[in-house]
This record gives sequence, C-alpha cells and structure tokens, in this order.
Amino acid sequence: MKELDKDGRLLCELQGKIFEKSAEEYRTSSAVFVRRYMYSDYAARMDRPGFADRPTDAQDAFSALDEQYGISQYGKVRFSGDELFWIGYIYRYWVYTCDYTSKAVYKICNVKEMHENYYAYHTLDPENAVRRLMEAKDIFPDDEYSIERGVRILREIRSHYM
Repeated sequence: MKELDKDGRLLCELQGKIFEKSAEEYRTSSAVFVRRYMYSDYAARMDRPGFADRPTDAQDAFSALDEQYGISQYGKVRFSGDELFWIGYIYRYWVYTCDYTSKAVYKICNVKEMHENYYAYHTLDPENAVRRLMEAKDIFPDDEYSIERGVRILREIRSHYM
C-alpha cells in the first residue's frame, strides 16, 4: 500500500462527504447509490491523477450519476450518514493506496459487505480496515500484518514449547 498524501486525503474526505449526503439528498436506497457511484464515470475520473485539483461537490456527483444512469427512486433502505461516510472514505482509501479502480474494489467488496463490517471496523484507522477487508478476501495472504500469518507463528511457537 502506498502512503496517503494530501491529495489522497482530500479525495477520501470528498467521497466520504458525497456518500454521507446521499443519505438525505439522493433518491435511491443507499445500496443502489453506492453501486451506481462505484461503477460510474464520475468515480472513474476520481480514480485518475489530478482529480483533487478540480473543484467539485456532492451535487456534481449526484448530477453526474443522474445523467449517466437516469433519475430513479429505486429502493427504500438508507444507511446512516456516519455509515455512508465511512464506506465512501474506505472505498476511496482502498482505491488510492492500492492503485485499484473503483469498479475493482467494489467487485472485491460490495456495499452489503462494507455495511456488515462497519461496526467491526469503523474504529480502526483506514489502513487497518482496508487490510482486514482484503485479508477476508484472501488478498495479500502473505502480508506481514496478516492475522492468518500471526496465528501460524503463534502455533509454531506453541508447538516448540509443548
């Protein structure tokens, strides 16, 4: 994972705020909004270098989604603003620090899984949250921070003393 720099922090904050505002201002369910967003041309532009230099806000994102997918009121379940901010921030952190596309990250971990992991991971720093999400999908299984690796080491130590 690469270090999160100033541009990365700006992008994470922006995406978190866009997701948070979607709870009150966007007409679809939260799951539909997140899926549309992560597959959108807007997110693809955000994936490319230089996006942080362009002024933009949640309304720009909502307009871009409506233009690309059409206006919809599909679905009723909405997540809280806090949950959506975290989901948006973590998705962007993952994209930015791992050099993945928004689509690729969403395919690895969809919004249902992100929402299910919110309470377990929202207090972790973003790097640890992303590492745990990746580890659950067997991505970077030999990572030095892997829980699986830690368990193997503990078992080896234990076997030497028993």
